[in-house]
Amino acid sequence: MTNEATDLHSAALEADRFGLFVAGVADYAIYVLSPEGIVSSWNVGAQRFKGYTAAEIIGQHFSRFYTVTDIANGVPARALKTAIECGKFEDEGLRVRKDGTQFWATVVIDPIRDNKGELIGFTKITRDITERREAAALLEKAKEALFQSQKVESLGRLTGGIAHDFNNLLSVIANGIEILRLTTTNPSHTKILDSMESAATRGANLTQQMLSFARQQPLKQELHDLNRIVISFESVLRRALKSAVQFELNLASALPDTLVDAVRFEAALLNLIVNSNDAIAESGRVTVSTYLAEVKYNQVKGLQAGRYVCVSVKDTGHGIDTEQLDKVVEPFFTTKPIGKGTGLGLSQVYGLMQQSEGGMEIRSTLGEGTEICLYMPVSESDSSTKNVAAKNSKVLVVDDQPEVLDTAAQLFRALGYDVFAANNGRDAIELLQRHKDLNLLFSDIVMPGMSGLELARIAMEMNPALKIILATGYTAEMVEKQAEYSAQFTVISKPYKISEIVQRLQAQ
Repeated sequence: MTNEATDLHSAALEADRFGLFVAGVADYAIYVLSPEGIVSSWNVGAQRFKGYTAAEIIGQHFSRFYTVTDIANGVPARALKTAIECGKFEDEGLRVRKDGTQFWATVVIDPIRDNKGELIGFTKITRDITERREAAALLEKAKEALFQSQKVESLGRLTGGIAHDFNNLLSVIANGIEILRLTTTNPSHTKILDSMESAATRGANLTQQMLSFARQQPLKQELHDLNRIVISFESVLRRALKSAVQFELNLASALPDTLVDAVRFEAALLNLIVNSNDAIAESGRVTVSTYLAEVKYNQVKGLQAGRYVCVSVKDTGHGIDTEQLDKVVEPFFTTKPIGKGTGLGLSQVYGLMQQSEGGMEIRSTLGEGTEICLYMPVSESDSSTKNVAAKNSKVLVVDDQPEVLDTAAQLFRALGYDVFAANNGRDAIELLQRHKDLNLLFSDIVMPGMSGLELARIAMEMNPALKIILATGYTAEMVEKQAEYSAQFTVISKPYKISEIVQRLQAQ
């Protein structure tokens, strides 16, 4: 065999091996096109991505992999033309599988020329990047959610600080007005004082809304059937709407109870109804619905997966622009005309949901209306609140007020505890030393001599496994600022309910 023949034979073998390699590649669709775009080869990757066997696709035009819109816009022909003129065509876009489903792909088309430079076809390489794009989209969504959460959290801290300081200023003004009333009988002065008092009251209401957004308002959470709250509040909700606006209730039956501050929830619901009424120009419809929702991870922004009772307020108003949806919960942002709203309504509702470990979702379409869904976590506790304590569980109750001490002791007996009582920190420590099998310490914070915080610190050193709940007439946030170690204990606000104690016990 001559050298030339040997070279040709080697080249043929190399081409065969390369052809076998290309045919077996599964991660890329690699195939050859004629100058007109007709498929003339087909590998395993192409079959895996697009669903066609070689017999089904060879001889067909490659444009069948493009969407109807791309074909109408001449994208396939332009791709081949670009490859010829520029020596390569690269793109990223949607492609169509045999079953009609679409996937994202990166595409590279190279022209094939013979020794004379004449075009004899194209090689086309396609890779499915759907998973990569979806992962990138999820990452971007998570970044946006984190940014929004951090922004709202920062606004909350700023708003809460301003509200606390403003409350102090209002206290001075309100007290000053009262003093002035005692020193004047002039009718014109009295009228001015009335106006000043009215303004101070509106300012106080404004700070309460700001504190609600900042999640710094103490909640009195109890087990409630949200349907009963809605039904009992229905007449008030109806009166908040214009006469030409229809009001509908669509309440699911047999909903589980939720831990909720009923008064604040009613205020939030009324707030949403008023917003819906303002969004409807003349006539329309507002529907309040309840249902049990099984929320999956990342389904509702900022909400953990689990079971929730959802209360939905849906209207047929003008809707909210998509770009404004993430802003409407920010304090002082409003879509209403100047002078028609403070911009604290939705932020107050949002703050309540966050403080209640729930969530809020807004869906809106311009010209069609808005739906706001409030998600309240389902209470897994028995609403009877009995038998919470394990067998032989023992609690030490400490309070310097005899009537409060007796009432607290009765509450824990109702929960199934063996109760020990003390009216000061010194006696409490003696009981802790004698009864080392105590499971729980429940103490008031503000007591003469040894405070509840000091008692809790000593008790924790004596028995690190001891559960500790402290009661106070102050907000938990204020208490936690009194001492570094207060953050280690559960704090409950007075006046407390048996359901609140159950909630704290189940959280430990």
